[in-house]
Amino acid sequence: MKPVLWITCKLPEEVVAPLKEWADVRQWPTIEKNMPHMRLQEVIKEATIIWTIMGDQMDRELLASAPNLKLICNLAVGYNNIDLVAAKELGIAVTNTPGVLTDTTADLAFTLMLTTARRIVEASDELRSGQWTYWGVNQLAGMDVFGATLGIIGMGRIGEAVAQRAKGFDMDVIYHNRNRRMEAEEQYGVSYRQLDHLLSEADFIIVLTPLTAETKGLIGSRELALMKSTATIINVARGGIVQEDALYEALLNNDIWAASSDVFEQEPVSVKHPLLTLKNFVATPHIGSATLRTRKKMMEMNIQSMTSFYKGEPIEHRII
Repeated sequence: MKPVLWITCKLPEEVVAPLKEWADVRQWPTIEKNMPHMRLQEVIKEATIIWTIMGDQMDRELLASAPNLKLICNLAVGYNNIDLVAAKELGIAVTNTPGVLTDTTADLAFTLMLTTARRIVEASDELRSGQWTYWGVNQLAGMDVFGATLGIIGMGRIGEAVAQRAKGFDMDVIYHNRNRRMEAEEQYGVSYRQLDHLLSEADFIIVLTPLTAETKGLIGSRELALMKSTATIINVARGGIVQEDALYEALLNNDIWAASSDVFEQEPVSVKHPLLTLKNFVATPHIGSATLRTRKKMMEMNIQSMTSFYKGEPIEHRII
């Protein structure tokens, strides 16, 4: 019998077709909506392999209800949607897609910084709505990125890629990381700071740290109060690292100048979310890896892991 492979989202047929040679492939049929959790609870009972995305919450109760499950392939570099402790206890291997989305996500981080600094969304909305009726000296005046101080929280692969881009803007780059990165300091000319010092010095702060028990709620009211009133914070890591209620209050009261985020604690985010009512907040719908080339590479990495599992070979990109 072929192993049962359940895919929780609609993927292109050219991606799925080769898998049918060795697996009984079953796939959520619609591209407009992801598989509901209730349906996931049903299909996981019959799956040997499950191909998941970030929105699929793979908790202990769900994993314990899957007697045949041997492999989870997560179509993401992050894996905070999966209970790794439970998976390990149950003998379920977990893989992700590390490295492949480094430059794509760094591009988005820099895009959000530039977009927020120059108030691009506000300017576009004003133009499209017919409100552009004059030219004023301070009309839609933003902040300079060139020559500013950039603070990076989380100096991993993406952090290094952002630092590399910042060199072209003659930015002074400082960083905070759990462990000091001497090689990165030498290669990219960045300087280490304790978190509080980074927050108080930087003109722009980009959050790139993984979401863990230690980083959840890392940036709250106290931390935002340390920032300059002219500073901007950008989160392209995970929702929950920056406390959204605290960020809303800081932006509303102009304690900081602006913020942008590609991620939210609850996704998809409601259009009624308070942050979305603010002009000095720019948001994108978790598109950090969303280029055609990168998403294709991510799928290829997951397929490589699945194929190795089927052949009884060492599984590439394995977390546990």
